[in-house]
Amino acid sequence: MNTNKTSIRAFAPATVANVACGFDVMGFAVESPGDEVQVTLTDTQGVTIKEITGDEGLLPLHPDENTVSAVIKSYLKHIGKENLGVEISLHKKMPLKSGLGSSAASSVVGVYALNKLLGSPLTDEALLPFAMEGEMLACGAAHADNVAPALLGGFVLVRSYDPLDVIKLNTPAELYCALVHPHVDVKTKDARSILKKDITLQKAIVQWGNVGGLVAGLMMEDYDLIKRSLHDEIIEPTRSILIPGFQQIKEKALSLGALGASISGSGPTTFALCRGREKAEEVSIAMKEIYTQLAIESETFVSKVIKSGPQIIS
Repeated sequence: MNTNKTSIRAFAPATVANVACGFDVMGFAVESPGDEVQVTLTDTQGVTIKEITGDEGLLPLHPDENTVSAVIKSYLKHIGKENLGVEISLHKKMPLKSGLGSSAASSVVGVYALNKLLGSPLTDEALLPFAMEGEMLACGAAHADNVAPALLGGFVLVRSYDPLDVIKLNTPAELYCALVHPHVDVKTKDARSILKKDITLQKAIVQWGNVGGLVAGLMMEDYDLIKRSLHDEIIEPTRSILIPGFQQIKEKALSLGALGASISGSGPTTFALCRGREKAEEVSIAMKEIYTQLAIESETFVSKVIKSGPQIIS
C-alpha cells in the first residue's frame, strides 16, 4: 500500500456502446463528458459515500446500492482488505439515463482510483470484472461494452463473455464523435424488452459483415470502410421508435458527411462518428437544431474518440 497518499481524485470517460452493428460487443470512449471521484482512506472501517453531486439526488448513498461503492467493496474483498476505511465523493458530470455509460463511468472511476491509491495491486485489465459487477447492479446485466472502453480507452471488442475476452482495437487519429442527448426518458429495461428474440439468417449475415468491416476499418484506419460498415440491421430499427426525431437526426448527420450515426447504448442519445473535429461540430449543431424544431430540450457534446481510459487528476 502507498502510505504517502491518503486521497486521490480521478476521472473516467463517458462511452458509446453497440456502435451501430456491434450490439453488446463493441464500444468506445470519448473525451467528455465523464465522471470524477475523490477516494480517501480513513481510520473508520468500511466503505462510505460522503457525497454525490450532479445527480439531482437520484442516486443512492447506501454503499451496497451505489455502483461506485459496491464495486469498491468487491475489490477490497478480493485483495483481502475488507476492513479498510474508504470514503467516496462522486461527482457526476454527465447526464444520467442518457445511453452514455453513466453507471459504467462511476464503476470504473472508483475502483481505478482506489487501485492507484493502494499502489496498483491489480492491473487495469484485472479491474474489469469488478466494474462489470457495477453494471449488474445498475441494469441487471454484467455487460462490458461500456465499462471496457471506460477502463481501457479507445475502441474495444468483447469477443466473448464466457470466458471474458476483451480486445482493444486501434483508434484512428482523426475520429471524432458528435453526441446529442434529448431530454426524453428511455429506460434500458424497455429498450431491451422490445427487441426481437429471433432474427433472419439474411440479416445476421449482413450484421456479421458489418462488424468485421468495422473492425477492419478501425485497424487499417480506412475511414471509407468504417463508413460502409456503420449500419445496424437488427437493433436500431426497433429501438429507434423510442427516440423522437431519430430518423431525421440520422439522415441529417449522414447528409452532412458523418461516417455513420446510430443510437448510443440503449438511447436516447444519438452519436455520429465523423472524420475531424470541424465536421463533428457541424453535425452536432445540426442534430441539436432538429430537437429545437421538435420543441425538445437537448444537449450536445463533441469529442475526440480517445485512446486512454481513466486519468488521475490529483
